[in-house]
Amino acid sequence: MTESSGRYVIEGHPRRWLILAILNLCLVLIVASVSSLNVALPTIIRELQPSSSQQLWIIAAYALVFAGFLLPAGALGDRYGRKGALLWGLAIFGIASCVAAFSASPTQLIGLRAVMGIGAALIMPATLSIITVVFPPQERSKAIAIWAGFAGAGGAIGPLISGILLEAGFWWGSVFFVAVPIVVIAAVAIALVVPTSRDEAGRPLDVTGAVFSVLGLTSLVAAIIEGPERGWTDPLVIGLSIAAVVFISAFVAWELRATYPMLDPRLFRIRRFGFGSLAISMAFLVMFGFFLLITLYLQLVQGHSALGAAVRTLPMPITMLLVSPQSPKLVARFSLHRVVATGFVIQAFGFLLLTQLEVDTSYPKLAAAFVCLGAGMALLMPPSTESIVSSLPHDKAGVGSAVNDTTREVGGAIGIAVLGTLLATGYRNGLDDATDGLPPEAAELAEDGLGGALQVAQQLPADLAGQLVASARSAFLDGTTLAFGVAVVLGLITAVVIARGLRPERLEAERASSVAPI
Repeated sequence: MTESSGRYVIEGHPRRWLILAILNLCLVLIVASVSSLNVALPTIIRELQPSSSQQLWIIAAYALVFAGFLLPAGALGDRYGRKGALLWGLAIFGIASCVAAFSASPTQLIGLRAVMGIGAALIMPATLSIITVVFPPQERSKAIAIWAGFAGAGGAIGPLISGILLEAGFWWGSVFFVAVPIVVIAAVAIALVVPTSRDEAGRPLDVTGAVFSVLGLTSLVAAIIEGPERGWTDPLVIGLSIAAVVFISAFVAWELRATYPMLDPRLFRIRRFGFGSLAISMAFLVMFGFFLLITLYLQLVQGHSALGAAVRTLPMPITMLLVSPQSPKLVARFSLHRVVATGFVIQAFGFLLLTQLEVDTSYPKLAAAFVCLGAGMALLMPPSTESIVSSLPHDKAGVGSAVNDTTREVGGAIGIAVLGTLLATGYRNGLDDATDGLPPEAAELAEDGLGGALQVAQQLPADLAGQLVASARSAFLDGTTLAFGVAVVLGLITAVVIARGLRPERLEAERASSVAPI
């Protein structure tokens, strides 16, 4: 580490709380970009006229590249300096955002979203790894808890900002352009305040491992994204799935015998590292699916505007921001395994409330579910994140941070695919014979989803339109009940696994054994 960062391990950087605020600004910027585009998509469709496949990739390109490049980006920060990685990431993200705001075609926008993903991959692991260096051990858990709260809140902040901009009359590109001044402010602050650190050993970069990880994770996430859209037996989806298995297997085999591995798979034998990664994956698996389903419910079933829907989800991020800083105190009092497992149970209870959704469900009932989801995430995410990054030495902070972020993004992509597929299954089964008598093309559109059914209803006589809308909304609720019910089960199963796997006596036995941080 450089700039006297060895001293920070004991005393902490004198401006560490200001550094945390700057890093959280960067974090919210890139997390919000994952979800902010959903609100602007209808306007983009009208202006750029993308095909249905292009619409999917406008949303997915960012997350795909983001997830695929996280591991090598973390390794680059470890090798050449995390402050430099952060500044380069901001530059790439800001320039791509500025150009994307004025895109003239769907293809151009997709490509620029992918470039933004590269920038985000450099930024996110650097923020967490710098926090682990500038904060001393006695404050690190609290700092990571605050970081985790902002990471979770960013997903809800993105649609809110986009909704405000569009309702104020700005063009669709404003949802990208708004990032530019934030990037400039953050970059200046980082250059003046934030120290750097790197791997003291100066190990060479694992280029082969980086290539395998990018190809493997990119193929995996692409298959997950395309599976629900094309069908899991589609040749492209099968090919991507095979490629993911081949490249990830090659990555594991290479890393096990590499002299300087980018990510040694044996690290997952460390309980805090392995079970922390499992917790983050499962938490974001259900939460990313939740954001997709609840946005559709609020807009298509209850008829709220994009901004109205975003505002109604605010109890969740507010709860996260309030509860997250308290999680280290709770861990200290009740132990790690109890707090993380309780977080999953509370989250599962929130999903249980959402299985009771109806067309006219009152907002207090929705708000209660959102508060439970926010409280559950606030309890489980900070200690799980801290478990991952604290189980590795400081010179591997970037890789540890990247693993935390990769499990988050891959888990989220799987969640969108799984819960989205469950929603579609429940919807089609619930729709039954409601489309009988419609022209084939109209019936196919209505059976594709609630949005299509509402479009078809606009072309029908009032009485038939009312019947179709009522049936489609009822079928949609059948789908949400199925999807949220599965989220309940997954949450409870994960709670049991975590409660057993992170028991204090097992962690203590591990410390005394040969299985220790590398």
